[in-house]
Amino acid sequence: MAKNVTDEGEASKRVVVCGGGVIGVCTAYFLAKKGISVTIVEKSAVACAASGKAGGFLAFDWCDGSPVGSLARASFDLHRSLAEELNGVESYGYRPLTTLSVTVTESKPASSGGGLGLPDWVNGPVKGPSTIGTTRTTAQVHPQLFTRKMMSTAAEKYGAEVVIGKLEEVRVGEGGVDSVVLEGGRVIEADAVVLAMGPWSGKLEMLSSVFRVYGTKAHSIVLEPKEPNAITPHALFLTFHPSNGGRALDPEVYPRPTGEVYLCGMSSQEEVPDDPDQVTSNPESIEVLKRVAKTVSSYLNEENAQVKAEQACFLPTTEDGVPVIGEIPGINGCYVATGHSCWGILNGPATGAALAELIVDGVATSVDLSRFCPSRFSKRR
Repeated sequence: MAKNVTDEGEASKRVVVCGGGVIGVCTAYFLAKKGISVTIVEKSAVACAASGKAGGFLAFDWCDGSPVGSLARASFDLHRSLAEELNGVESYGYRPLTTLSVTVTESKPASSGGGLGLPDWVNGPVKGPSTIGTTRTTAQVHPQLFTRKMMSTAAEKYGAEVVIGKLEEVRVGEGGVDSVVLEGGRVIEADAVVLAMGPWSGKLEMLSSVFRVYGTKAHSIVLEPKEPNAITPHALFLTFHPSNGGRALDPEVYPRPTGEVYLCGMSSQEEVPDDPDQVTSNPESIEVLKRVAKTVSSYLNEENAQVKAEQACFLPTTEDGVPVIGEIPGINGCYVATGHSCWGILNGPATGAALAELIVDGVATSVDLSRFCPSRFSKRR
């Protein structure tokens, strides 16, 4: 198969990345930066699913002691350098955060706000605040803006291409992967293919025969307070005791530099629909998040904040809870990157950088990917 020829006359590897979420886009970005000819195939739109509806919270050391600890540390640092390179403060809301853990009881009367180490806008029935992240160890991005900035830079600066279409088949010849086929019959030739389709990875037989990927449905709302300047950059991790009793919930609150406030929580296991555009939110879960918002802060109640979005997305989780990153056993040139669960935005850059190294250089040097290798599943079967 003939490869593209660069200006220098050397054959250029062609890589097709299937999936326009943060993992696929970061992989495409670092491949394109290395001079690789990259095409992203995305069914709907870049960052249309979890990468557009996530919280965008980043933590340096919160994954320490887990299999993704070193990946998370490397990716947190890479986020910082990318923000400098891409003007992330202005282009996608990158900023360091102070992160607090607090307990909220819905049925108790509100406090006057502030005090107890709390910012003034947190004026609900809150107690027991503790600092669990500082501006050195926690930060945030607007995930949709981040993913789309990475994609636009990969396209405009390094020549990557986006094709909107549904993947039908990855064709494998004698030497390994040779092309992908899209719905409608279009064929895109490739020397390597990356499958970065989040929870939709489990719908591909060539992956589901090796490992399982589940979708965890997470809900969120985005609020626009009337007084955005009153909301300081403090992320809140809550233990929320609802007034009707029942189990405590663990929603999260992320003010954004855009003036919005993002709240998420209310996760459940549900079947992943075939199309990302078919994902809908459960009204009961959205109502709970609205109750959380107005209980935490009068700035976030119905009178003082407009609901800008009510949404849900599916987070990809593997059967052992560890991401899968690497070449699929027995299929030369076919790579996978999925299963990052709630840490996809955090771990996207380091995953993409390391996978680009693996594809281009034959080994990942920035992060040890051996713990994430897909072959770990074939050893169990």
